[in-house]
Amino acid sequence: MSDTTQTDSRDLSMRESFRIMFRASRAYWLVNLVNFADGIAYFGILNLLTMFIHDRMGMTDSMTGIAVSFFTGAVTLFMFFGGFVSDRLGVRRALMVSLALLLAGRVFMTSSPMFDAAGIMLWSSLALMALGTGVLQPALYAGAKEFSDPRTSAISYSLIYAVMNLGIVIESWMSPFIRERGGIDAVFWTMAAVNGVALLFILIFFTRKVEAADRVVHPEPEQHTTLKEKLKSLPILDVRFMTFIFVLLPVRTMFAHQWLTMPHYIMRCFPESVGSRYEWFQGLNPLIITFAVPLVAAMTRKVNIIKMMILGTVVSAASTFILAPRPDVTLLITYILIFSLGEAIWSSRFYEYVADLAPAGRVGAYMGLAGIPWFFAKFTTGFYSGSMLEVFIPESGAQDPGTLWTIYGFIALLSPVGLLLTHKWMEKPLKQDAAHA
Repeated sequence: MSDTTQTDSRDLSMRESFRIMFRASRAYWLVNLVNFADGIAYFGILNLLTMFIHDRMGMTDSMTGIAVSFFTGAVTLFMFFGGFVSDRLGVRRALMVSLALLLAGRVFMTSSPMFDAAGIMLWSSLALMALGTGVLQPALYAGAKEFSDPRTSAISYSLIYAVMNLGIVIESWMSPFIRERGGIDAVFWTMAAVNGVALLFILIFFTRKVEAADRVVHPEPEQHTTLKEKLKSLPILDVRFMTFIFVLLPVRTMFAHQWLTMPHYIMRCFPESVGSRYEWFQGLNPLIITFAVPLVAAMTRKVNIIKMMILGTVVSAASTFILAPRPDVTLLITYILIFSLGEAIWSSRFYEYVADLAPAGRVGAYMGLAGIPWFFAKFTTGFYSGSMLEVFIPESGAQDPGTLWTIYGFIALLSPVGLLLTHKWMEKPLKQDAAHA
């Protein structure tokens, strides 16, 4: 991003920024349509995945944690090369391919209990869905860059994040009613149907003509460089960039616990009347994020990104200790509110930094590489979350959820501590890199 673009974006008022943003191209809003639909389908399945595998497939807590961890970790693992695939195919074709893979995976998984080879179908479907999401996510952020005004980059990336969360809100509020009438299987079939409708819309309305006419940022012409120069330009070899993304690993484990630990915590430690509306509690977070992220991004667009990361991770990590005293609905809601506020402060700014740093046409690759610590957080958390549940929140016997959340809170606090210790080293070089990119 050039210095001129940076200056223009900073001179815009919040009202002007939103006015430009909401006049974005048809292609940008088609990208967000897919984003919205996948927010419904992905989290509609993820929020109930541990219960589906445990109850419908008959796996233990430990094996369930490993299976879900395999899926969420594989999503990020596939993003490593899914970003390159997205860049190679282009946004339009990448969306089509990823939605087709996701539809096949969601249909196979939902129908797997009906077949003798249920286990094989389950693992295969998890792999298909992970591959589809691994291509889809980089394509969405590449679309945000290609089809929106560069002056409103902070808001355009925050809207991608917010629209996804709006999808989660819709899913969270309708899921309990579907589950009461038809069980988890009915919820999963509904999510597959939403996936199919999104694919149909893209096939009909996102034509080559629309893609070409609405592209604002064009890929830079490929320069002839040596292999050594190409290797030096890889962000994975930039020590400061890698420190920046890896220091967030501890606080990211708390996001993984939202679907690995929170469902069982609510079902096992609260009355049945609370557990039956579990998705509503999960839906509070995306509801807050939907409105808070764009507003926070607009109000803090001039604030140094590292300062925002420190503030946001402190709030997210510290909120975990609210759950330590005892299982209580008021404390649970308070935790969700404060955790969500922290997420709103730092989440979209992270993606903005990565996308702005990447040259046009390589956003997918940069997004994939930036997901490395998220891969470790999701993949490793599942290997201990099930065992921790069996020790501190077993299905029967004495329970000690306070100790569980206290341990997880101290783990999450390592992120803001790491940012505080390294911020002087990271801030100035990151600013210089953004100006050169």
